[in-house]
Amino acid sequence: MKPELKRRLKSKEAVLFLIFVVIFVFMSILSPTRFLSLYNLQSMAYQLPEFGILALSMMIVIITGGINLSVTYTATLAMIIGGFAMSHMFAGGSSAGLSVLVGIILMLAGSLACGAFNGYVIAYIGVTPMLATLGAMTFFEGISLQVTRGGAISGFPIEFIKIGNTAVLGIPVPMIIFLFVLATVYLFLERSRMGATLYMIGSNPKVTRYSGINVRKNLFITYLIASLLAGIAGILMASRYNSAKESYGSSYLLQAVSAAVLGGTSIAGGEGKVIGTVIAVLIIQVISSGLNIIGLNRYLTNVVMGLILIVVLTINFLTREKQFRNN
Repeated sequence: MKPELKRRLKSKEAVLFLIFVVIFVFMSILSPTRFLSLYNLQSMAYQLPEFGILALSMMIVIITGGINLSVTYTATLAMIIGGFAMSHMFAGGSSAGLSVLVGIILMLAGSLACGAFNGYVIAYIGVTPMLATLGAMTFFEGISLQVTRGGAISGFPIEFIKIGNTAVLGIPVPMIIFLFVLATVYLFLERSRMGATLYMIGSNPKVTRYSGINVRKNLFITYLIASLLAGIAGILMASRYNSAKESYGSSYLLQAVSAAVLGGTSIAGGEGKVIGTVIAVLIIQVISSGLNIIGLNRYLTNVVMGLILIVVLTINFLTREKQFRNN
């Protein structure tokens, strides 16, 4: 066997893919008629894109040594801002096309505003990412609740609803959008100069700064990009649910962190691959769907996800300690 092929087969991504196959087969054996049903597979295909995009958003931030605890509330605030305008324009007599266009633009603009807020506080004021985004999470949630009064915004045009609930040549539109986002993030992180800069910042921000790179500017842009991805996920969620509410996607926060870390992204920054995160998203989606089918309480599903995250973090820590001692 060639050394290059042998190295790839032993890579984290290859191991993760093997784990995915094993889990998929196991869930198929547990409940073949339900898990492998066309309805369940289609359901996963419609749910996975929004989760996958949020996981990629989280991955980008973690690579720089940060974290974004407000990622899901960025998505919901964006969908509420755009959804509010869209529903009111449509109800007021505006055409469906114009209402949808304005709504989507405002959703993306709202997510960018959230990213600018996080980026400025973290990059230019210097607040720790965990504390800054924890505060932003509460702030964004409060604004969302104030706008919706705890309810949901609905009354969207059918053209908008089709985005999250239709397919082209048998492929769900959300999956097509996800594949486009996936390719873009891959090229950005692993094939561009700025992507290499983000890995450098995560590995050693001080050395990166001394090498002449504007760390603050790059961090600011990182949170803008990550929040834009959250806004895209928000569009898919609002379209799939045919409404906008502050609680939508709240369970994705823990899962997004889990997917990024499980996929090989170092929580300390400077390490991680897009393909690893995508495989981890598939693993978590299959586990979540499988546990739901066999009737496990959804709160216990969160327990399982939390345990997976703790185990992965522990293994990664012990592996680094062993490598440090060997060196």
